[in-house]
Formats: sequence, C-alpha cells, structure tokens
Amino acid sequence: MKRSISFIFVLLFMIAACSSPLETGNINIENWKNDRYGCKGLRIQDLDELEKIKNSFLGANNQEIIKTFGRPDRVELVDKSQSFFFYFLEPSNACEGVEIEKEPLKVLFRMNAISKVSEVTITTLNP
Repeated sequence: MKRSISFIFVLLFMIAACSSPLETGNINIENWKNDRYGCKGLRIQDLDELEKIKNSFLGANNQEIIKTFGRPDRVELVDKSQSFFFYFLEPSNACEGVEIEKEPLKVLFRMNAISKVSEVTITTLNP
C-alpha cells in the first residue's frame, strides 16, 4: 500500500514537472499574475485576446493552466468528476476597499475527471 501511494506521488510530481506554460497570444501574463482577484483592473485589458484564443486551452491539464495563468483565484469542486478554476477579470469581493454591486466577470476553466480542460467560459454567472 505504501509503495503504491509513493508511486502515485512520484508519478504526479513527474507529470507536473513536465508541464509547460501554454501559448497565450498577446495576453500580458505578468499583468495577469499580478492582478489577483482582478483588483487592479489589469486582466480585463486582455479580454478581447482571451475571447479569441480561449478554445485553444481545451484539453490542457490543470498544471499547464496553473503554470500559465498562476494560481486560480478560486477553485470549486462540483463533484468527483469535475471542478472549476476561477480567474476574475473584474474586481471581486476579495478586493480590499471595493464594493461589488454585481457579480464580476470571470474566466471559468471546467476540469473533467482527469484534470483536463473541457470548457472555457467568460461569464458573470457561477457554475
């Protein structure tokens, strides 16, 4: 039992180590990573480019998404077979000194049971 757990851990580490950032077109990734929860308004500047290339992320694994866009602002586990990575484009309720009047615009990466992106949505709705 210990041996199989160790093997799984090593396998996951190797997979994560082999992942590389994805192609993001003209999106300013440094601005993206420095704009946690969309508080600075930097991510929204790349909305048009993101809408153009969002389907190119289909099939990417969760580690590639994290290496590309940084740690998600929020992760939501829906059930055992899917989860969502949230990246806020507009300021969210986690931003200090910002009052939210409406649900902020965000990018949702839907991950399937094998942690691959099955859908990319830009929306104000929650899953």
